[in-house]
Amino acid sequence: MSEGPTSGGASRPQAKITVGDPSTMVSLLGSADEHLRFIERAIKADVHVRGDTITLTGAPKDIAEAERLFYELIAVIERGEAVTVDVVRRISGMLAEGATESPSDVMTQNIVSRRGRNIRPKTVGQKRYVDAIDDHTIVFGIGPAGTGKTYLAMAKAVQALQAKQINRIILTRPAVEAGERLGYLPGTLFEKIDPYLRPLYDALHDMIDPDSIPKLMESGTIEVAPLAYMRGRTLNDAFIILDEAQNTTAEQMKMFLTRLGFGSKIVVTGDVTQVDLPGGARSGLKIVRDILEGVDDLHFASLGSADVVRHRLVADIVDAYGKWDAEQRDSGAPDSTRKPNRRR
Repeated sequence: MSEGPTSGGASRPQAKITVGDPSTMVSLLGSADEHLRFIERAIKADVHVRGDTITLTGAPKDIAEAERLFYELIAVIERGEAVTVDVVRRISGMLAEGATESPSDVMTQNIVSRRGRNIRPKTVGQKRYVDAIDDHTIVFGIGPAGTGKTYLAMAKAVQALQAKQINRIILTRPAVEAGERLGYLPGTLFEKIDPYLRPLYDALHDMIDPDSIPKLMESGTIEVAPLAYMRGRTLNDAFIILDEAQNTTAEQMKMFLTRLGFGSKIVVTGDVTQVDLPGGARSGLKIVRDILEGVDDLHFASLGSADVVRHRLVADIVDAYGKWDAEQRDSGAPDSTRKPNRRR
């Protein structure tokens, strides 16, 4: 409960937030006031806590911003979710961006739950990406490493399978380092493709009981295969994910998209700054937007440094590289001098 800003004589405007539940206050402030210290750095209003009351003092605009941050955090707690410094930082960032979505709604939107662990979007951009997957048949998730492009797409695929909206999940990547010539590599087919598809298996283990994955793959309910194995197929009643799509050629991208069958959904993910195609081949992901922009039931979701959910420094690194690339382009430096190795 809050009182509007008031002023008496020369006193500064104030607002008060009363937190009735002591456990909510403990979660809100954090262990040894860890959350409170972060909040104080994130807002301009002064904060004073006494008993069950939080008093905010400052300019009306600063008080309003601080109130919204506290109320969003309280909403997260009241929905049974834990508040951490990372949650405080993300909600503060969403409010600073001026997003129309409620940060507490973003932070509590479950996609898949397993053994008490909930997989959900953690930024406004990620929520919009997840919502686009619900609303469109084909979605492109384009952004730098760590933005959850593939992970969230796989969570939506598992959700759709569990809800019986589709009959199978198909996960694919181009095996660029092998030039898709897997027959020349030693070992069985599984041994040949495993290094390229391992990240997809790792994500699956977070979402599905690992003991059930071999049975699901044996029955064809889950298929993990290199892109070359998609040719000539029509994929019905499936959730199909193409990962690392920046390493497809224009021809491969067209081939993949035209595999779409009835009752299916496609999500294409990639990072156009990490193209590994040999011989200067043009990335199919780089040009597909120019070709398909405006096509009905197809959506391009752009994710950026604000959507990075790895270590805080990763977002700073992404921004620094983006700035450096822009400066090099402006200076006219040739590609060979301005493309450092940015492989993950």
